[in-house]
Amino acid sequence: MLFFLASLSEHSIAFNVFRYITFRTGGAMITAMLFAFLCGPRLIAALRVRQGKGQPIRTDGPQSHLSKKGTPTMGGLLILSGLVVSTLLWSNLTNAYVWVVLIVTLGFGLVGFYDDYLKVTKQTHKGFSGRVRLLIEATIAGAAAIFVAKLGAGPLSTSLTFPFIKEVVFNLGWFYIPFAMLVVVGAGNAVNLTDGLDGLAIVPVMIAAGTFGVIAYLCGNVMFADYLQIHFVSGAGELSVLCGAIIGAGLGFLWFNAPPAAIFMGDTGSLALGGMLGAIAIATKHEIVLAIVGGLFVLEALSVIIQVASFRMTGKRVFKMAPIHHHFEQLGWTEPQVVIRFWIVAVILALIGLSTLKLR
Repeated sequence: MLFFLASLSEHSIAFNVFRYITFRTGGAMITAMLFAFLCGPRLIAALRVRQGKGQPIRTDGPQSHLSKKGTPTMGGLLILSGLVVSTLLWSNLTNAYVWVVLIVTLGFGLVGFYDDYLKVTKQTHKGFSGRVRLLIEATIAGAAAIFVAKLGAGPLSTSLTFPFIKEVVFNLGWFYIPFAMLVVVGAGNAVNLTDGLDGLAIVPVMIAAGTFGVIAYLCGNVMFADYLQIHFVSGAGELSVLCGAIIGAGLGFLWFNAPPAAIFMGDTGSLALGGMLGAIAIATKHEIVLAIVGGLFVLEALSVIIQVASFRMTGKRVFKMAPIHHHFEQLGWTEPQVVIRFWIVAVILALIGLSTLKLR
């Protein structure tokens, strides 16, 4: 919305600042953060009254978690509200990529919200049917993948690019659509599985968003893309504004989610943010880099897959408990130790992901 003030630059040079993505990214970050700070206490109070017993706590999990009983969930509403308000205010609303990513984010957020609603109202760990949930997510992701493919230029729109290698581009053709769907749905559910401890998911999400904010800005600028020998994606730079909004909203949410959490993110936030990262990755043509930057999320998802597969095939468990952050808790790590060490891993993976921009 404020982007259109740039058209007034002919009357005053001061309005020209709204043309710069970096300025609007900073504005989006600050706006989303202030929104979360100001609206957080009221939302938490309202959710506590409406939810009563709050999010159900697993009795078969770490015993230390039982003290969290009564903590409200659906904190993702705070993140998404700040994200949407900030994005609408600071981004270029004529940019199609902005709308594609926003629709994926809100679509996944609605799926997560309904799941949280069922869990809270029925006081159970089970939401609605997993198959139905995946079908809805796949439909949203498929529509986004088709739209992104049509927005792209030439063969690159349906191609898979590889980090560290500038020459290799593998054109998947229409097979790119199911691949992109897998990226978005996989990212959404991987972040969802990571959200199990106070502050554990939101900081790696912010780190990944910051990394992809840089990637989006560089691959959306023809001069920087040419210098770094990465693939130029016209219009992708605007996604930096959304990444800035994630960081701002995430910082505001972390204020209330820091141990001991006053509110949980819930599926409302984790599914939405994961889906958003996946959508940004396919828009910028950095799908494999997402697996590096979001390696922590990949590890969490793999731990669940390995645990389930091992138990079904052999009757034995590989980990003491899955996802893997609970495994380390069972080994004797305190919750803050698990969370902070996982944050460190997320930073390291983000640095490796950023190195792919130059090491080619």
